[in-house]
Amino acid sequence: MEHSKGKQFLSTLAAGVLGSMLTLGVVANTDLLTAKTQEVSGSETATANYQVQPTSVKSAASLSDMVEQASGAIVGIVNYQNTGNRFAQASQSIEAGSGSGVIYKIDGDNALIVTNNHVIDGAAKVEVVLDNGKKTDAEIIGKDALSDLAVLKIDAKYAETVLEFGDSDTLRAGDQVIAIGNPLGLDFSGTVTQGIVSAVNRSIDVKTSAGNWEMNVIQTDAAINPGNSGGALLDTDGKVVGINSLKIAENGVEGLGFAIPSNDVIPLLEEMVEHGQVERAYIGIGLADLAEVPAMYVQDLPKSVTGGVLVTSVDPSSAAGKAGLQQQDVITAINGTDIENSVELRKFLYSELSVGDKAKFTIYRGNEKQTIELTLTSTSSREG
Repeated sequence: MEHSKGKQFLSTLAAGVLGSMLTLGVVANTDLLTAKTQEVSGSETATANYQVQPTSVKSAASLSDMVEQASGAIVGIVNYQNTGNRFAQASQSIEAGSGSGVIYKIDGDNALIVTNNHVIDGAAKVEVVLDNGKKTDAEIIGKDALSDLAVLKIDAKYAETVLEFGDSDTLRAGDQVIAIGNPLGLDFSGTVTQGIVSAVNRSIDVKTSAGNWEMNVIQTDAAINPGNSGGALLDTDGKVVGINSLKIAENGVEGLGFAIPSNDVIPLLEEMVEHGQVERAYIGIGLADLAEVPAMYVQDLPKSVTGGVLVTSVDPSSAAGKAGLQQQDVITAINGTDIENSVELRKFLYSELSVGDKAKFTIYRGNEKQTIELTLTSTSSREG
C-alpha cells in the first residue's frame, strides 16, 4: 500500500516537474536603472597665488552624447503567440508581451540582437521595433532557458548602429551605470535611467522553463519594470556590461535589480549562434529536492542522509536509464562532491562536467548506498 502511494506521489511530482519545464513562470522583466542623479556644484575660490576650479570626469553633455549614440542599438521586442479559436478555421496571433533587446553585431546581411529568453519564450512570431519606429520580423536563431538569453536575427539594413560589450569583470560596487529600454511597453521606448553597481557576483535562485537555476548577476539600484528585460546595462563609455533581466518584486522593496554580466553573456551568444542552443550535459531524470519530499515516501533512507535529490522519473533511453538509475533513488553526491538539492546538481553538472564525461553518482536505494557510473550525453540528443 505504501509502495503504491509512493508511486502515485512520484507520478504526480514528475508531472509537476515536467509542467515546470514546459512553462516559464513570470520571471521579473527587467527595466532600467532609476537613477539617483546628483548635480556637482562648486564655486571658484581665489587665493593670493592661484585659482581653484571645480572639475568633473564626465560632463553632462558627454553623457547625453553617449546615450544618444547608444539608443540607436536598443530595440523593442514584441512576442506574438497563437491563440486557438474553435469557431475560426485558423489560429490567430496576438501580442503576448514585449521587452527590449540590444543590436550587438552586424554579420554580412544580418544584424544580431541579444535579449532575454523569457521575452521570446513561446512566441509564434517575434517583431522588432527599431529606435526610429520601423518594424520588422525577427528570426530566433538561438535561446537558452537557464541563462535566460536568446539571439535574434534581422536584416542588417535596419541596424543603424551596434553596441560593443565591455569587461564586466572590472566592475566595482559604486561604479556608475546607465540603462536604456522600454519600461511598461513600447509607449515608453528609449527610456534612460542612471544608477550605480550595488554589488557584483551575486548569486540568486531563479525559476526557468528548464528548472531552478542559480544565476550569477550584477546587482544595481535600478527600478525594474516589465518591458525592460533584455535591455542594456551600460558603463559610462557606452559599452554593454550587462543584460538587464531580473528584479525583486515585493512590497517595501526598492532598488534591487539584476543584470547578467557581459563576460557571461558573450560565450553563450557565440554558442547559440553556432549551435542554436547551449550544449549541456544531459542525464535524463526528473528531480525533486529531498527536503521537499514528505518523510513517509523516503522512510527507508538512513537518518544520516539529510540532503540530496530524489529521482522522480527516468528516461529509459537516456544515460541515466542505461546506467540503471531508478525512480525513488536519492542522489547525494557526484564525483565525490556532496549534492544538497537540484540547483546544486544542475550547477555541478553544467559547470564542472561536459558532454562525454564519465560521472560517478552516489545514490541511496532505500537504505542501501550504491555508486552508479554513467557517460553524459548532450541536451540535443533528447528525443521528446
